Amino acid sequence: MSESTSLFGDDPGGGYVVLARKYRPKTFEDLIGQEAMVRTIANSFALGRIPHATMLTGVRGVGKTTTARLLARALNYKRGDIDQPTIELDPPGEHCQAIMESRHPDVFEMDAASRTGINDIREILDSVRYAPVMARYKIYIIDEVHMLSTAAFNGLLKTLEEPPPHVKFMFATTEIRKVPVTVLSRCQRFDLKRIDSEQLAQHLTNICTKEGVGIDPDGVALIARAAEGSARDGLSLLDQALVQKPGETVTAADVRDMLGLADRGRVLDLFEAIAKGDAKTAITEARSQYDSGADPTLILRDLLDIGHEAARAQALGVEARIIGGADWVARVRGLATKLSPAQLSRLWQMLLKALEEAGKAPDPIAAVEMAMVRLCTAQSLPPPEDAARLLRDGPAASWSAGAPAGESAPPPQTPTVNKASTQPQPPITPSSSLQDIDTPFKSFEDVTAAVAEERDIDLELALERLKVTRFSPQGEIVFVQTADQPRDLVRQLKSFLEERTPFEWTIRTTNEVAAPVESIAERRRRDEERKLEELKRQPFVAEALRHFPNAEIIGVRMPVEENGGGDVAPFPQKQTSPTAPARKKEADR
Repeated sequence: MSESTSLFGDDPGGGYVVLARKYRPKTFEDLIGQEAMVRTIANSFALGRIPHATMLTGVRGVGKTTTARLLARALNYKRGDIDQPTIELDPPGEHCQAIMESRHPDVFEMDAASRTGINDIREILDSVRYAPVMARYKIYIIDEVHMLSTAAFNGLLKTLEEPPPHVKFMFATTEIRKVPVTVLSRCQRFDLKRIDSEQLAQHLTNICTKEGVGIDPDGVALIARAAEGSARDGLSLLDQALVQKPGETVTAADVRDMLGLADRGRVLDLFEAIAKGDAKTAITEARSQYDSGADPTLILRDLLDIGHEAARAQALGVEARIIGGADWVARVRGLATKLSPAQLSRLWQMLLKALEEAGKAPDPIAAVEMAMVRLCTAQSLPPPEDAARLLRDGPAASWSAGAPAGESAPPPQTPTVNKASTQPQPPITPSSSLQDIDTPFKSFEDVTAAVAEERDIDLELALERLKVTRFSPQGEIVFVQTADQPRDLVRQLKSFLEERTPFEWTIRTTNEVAAPVESIAERRRRDEERKLEELKRQPFVAEALRHFPNAEIIGVRMPVEENGGGDVAPFPQKQTSPTAPARKKEADR
């Protein structure tokens, strides 16, 4: 096939052939970004493990139909002394030209978007029993297979499961989820990947060189990014870009104007204004870009790209690849230095939300401006972790904004350690002489903790529910008999203890309880309820609940003290003045 002939035999001399058709891959080597699939196909050919049905899926323009046609050529390749399937299609074989021109009698291509019914499938089923006319295999290519009707899929199932040895099916779809599982299970599936932007940009640059046209590298990068991993979309956009300035080099500004994109430098100015919390500058700049022809949603997309680049530069350091000039790279790395990971993450989440809102809003630019207000306001707020710390440790004066005029906030309160609430409960029936016994278990709580360390969850849960009436480190446990306890609990517990102590344990149950007994789980639940009530009485929490009447405290978590002076950091306790008792007595008089 000559260089001037397209894949399907179209003669460019009869009219212009768009780049997407002119440069459609003619061999497997021409496929870009699909190395894993090509390697798998090559290995299956070498081993003779060729599937009877292949499902090709991926976004539009990544090469699904082209791959199916290349597979048809590869399966029927014959030239000279080569008479077997191969991925080496250069030079073309005996059947390649006819297959590429869609006139081979043994290669059938059907568009399921226009032929969806059972009658169309019945034609295929009637023809599969006949041997190929010329080639090695009879191949059926069904494009957009997900659009077949339910009856058509059902009619295809039996033949697809047990096809004649001379028949191969090739399916292509962009909506793999719409294909019945019964069909997918009968096919070997290949997911064609989106083409990397850098790889696609290099491909477009090579085509520009072949066409003898000039385009700025930044412009090519913009086209590659706008293509979103689709080679066909990239070639179509390149076709459009090359007519912007006939006979001249197409600049990045020309491409941006064509795509409706804002100037990249101005978008970076907008991001920097947001990072500074300058709402006036941010709104003015966003409106100015909109007036210049920039699409509001694309402005937000560009902001997301900058946030992503800054986050990558922050995480990867010098290893992060940032596409752009030296000034652009320096400014992005400057943002990565100035902003914290929490700030970048928060900006990203808010921009994603703003992008969703702009797509639904009746006036997208209004949604963008409101997003600018929120983003700039967020920069003046403390990070969530700092807000939580202030809520826990901050003085009550920080919540005095809602206090009536003329009233002063209570003085800052110094946290004190509540030893009574943080110390473990004493053994149920301890004696002073038992503390000298050489055993790791001084209390039943020690036994439960040791079980937890062994990661025996079932035994741990059972022990936490036990109501122990007597515990002796010398080797005795008595607990209340209940209906829900495991049948072999005594055996498990006895075995566990005797493996870790030098003496035999006596473990028994009882139904006679002189006084109410709490289990570890019940005691823990009571402590949590007490802590919750103590928390609600704290001035700053009460003030917060007053400002947020629908708020609810669902749990209390006690962090470890930074100074190491105690096991937990308690909540601030209410302090009274030394003279308070004297004033109270005087008032009583």
